[in-house]
Amino acid sequence: MGDINHPPKEQMQDLDYCIDSNPPLDQTILLAFQNYIVILGTSVMIPSFLVPLMGGTDGDKARVIQTLLFVAGIKTLLQTLFGTRLPVIVGGSYSFVVPVLSIIGDPKLQRIPDSNERFIQTMRAIQGAIIIGSSLQIVLGYSQLWGIFSRFFSPLSMSVVMCLVGLELLEHGFPKVGECVEIGVPMLLTLVGLYLYLKHIKTWREIPLFERFSILISISLIWAYAFLLTIVGAYKHVSHETKLHCRTDSSHLLSSSPWIKIPYPLEWGPPTFNAGHAFAMMAAAIVSQIESTGAYIAASRFAMATPPPAYVLSRGIGWQGIGVLLDGLFGTGTGSTVSIENVGLLGLSRVGSRRVIQISAGFMIFFSVLGKFGALFASIPLPIFAAIHCVLFGLMTSLGLSFLQFTNMNKMRNLVITGLSLFLGLSIPYYFNQTWTTSEHGLVNTRASWFNAFLNTIFSSAPTVALLVAVLLDNTVDVETSKKDRGMPWWEKFRNFKGDARNEEFYTLPFNLNRLFPPT
Repeated sequence: MGDINHPPKEQMQDLDYCIDSNPPLDQTILLAFQNYIVILGTSVMIPSFLVPLMGGTDGDKARVIQTLLFVAGIKTLLQTLFGTRLPVIVGGSYSFVVPVLSIIGDPKLQRIPDSNERFIQTMRAIQGAIIIGSSLQIVLGYSQLWGIFSRFFSPLSMSVVMCLVGLELLEHGFPKVGECVEIGVPMLLTLVGLYLYLKHIKTWREIPLFERFSILISISLIWAYAFLLTIVGAYKHVSHETKLHCRTDSSHLLSSSPWIKIPYPLEWGPPTFNAGHAFAMMAAAIVSQIESTGAYIAASRFAMATPPPAYVLSRGIGWQGIGVLLDGLFGTGTGSTVSIENVGLLGLSRVGSRRVIQISAGFMIFFSVLGKFGALFASIPLPIFAAIHCVLFGLMTSLGLSFLQFTNMNKMRNLVITGLSLFLGLSIPYYFNQTWTTSEHGLVNTRASWFNAFLNTIFSSAPTVALLVAVLLDNTVDVETSKKDRGMPWWEKFRNFKGDARNEEFYTLPFNLNRLFPPT
């Protein structure tokens, strides 16, 4: 076996900029704008799905998208300054869709005859539930309870979670590409071609332009191509669905958005509170913090930082809870989680700089206030974003697999735990989601809608199911005799803030705040 020479690496070596290093200013701005473009996909998809079900118009959808991006910018700045301090974007979350749908389907709201009034009342009910749900993350984070629980994690269990954080979003990949093949497939091929086959071409100032800015270049080319197809009348005689997915003017965001608008708290009116709605939303809060935990660890690897210690993870979850609270106050229609696609972009661009993400947050706030300009970029056809998701979610999945290098995968114990966690993590949510698709309600369908939404949300999340299975088995089967095989000798030193000297460099709070809030 002398020809195999790639021992485990604590930090990825194949990156250009780490968390504390910054590209030149012009590249930083372009990279930040690239991150802004990538977050638009999820920021448009979630409101585009939920707002019509709530009774909202195109104008309402545009306002919700603006609000979602505005709050995402604020949350990202808070997380990168005071939370984990990792280069992550905190955006809208699919984890909250199930409880939001249960609120939308509330018979009391459905009986409101006027669609505009129903939209307002539904939004206020969602806001109230999200505000209450945020308290769970705030408590688990700032009390350090999540950090205590994270001590049961290992490279084995985190590998599975990171894999499924990427894989659970597969329905937002090629199935969405297939909704407009003539745009989605060229986008996917162009992105892969630029990144993998032209990456060594250095044009401007010896910069690997096609590698570092592959998404910006690909979007520019395919968006122009889609616009050309639209104006020459390629979609005149096709179905309404095809027009909706392919035309560059089908979203009506540009015409519905105001020129300038600053989102503000309680814009839709005072939130309404319902115990059942709030309890269901707490399940989404649990799911989103599990997914974000996997994303934080992945981002630390792409940023050439150490895995975040338990104290830092808890701090990040606490600030994420503050972000969910802001979602409820402003009325984004959903909660918060770390943007998986932007974590993947750290690796794709080979730039894990914190400053890039902070400037990207500035773009989110700026373009959400200047509604028309933001709507222009948000009107990019969704199959283009879906093609990007295929690459970035796949990269997140492969990063999760790479964590297995710290474990002994020649041991049957580890093979069984990994395989079972991965399979059940995919199979159980598939079973729950399939029931929802065929019967328009979740697998758990009792008279208590809050109970239904709680369990359906938990077991519809692949990372959550995988974490439960992996942590349970990994901490109950041959624990003491398998420490080395589980990767614990390497992992344990990162549990405490002072366990590794590099933690202080990566995770110390700015403005000497560590003096007021010393790490534990």
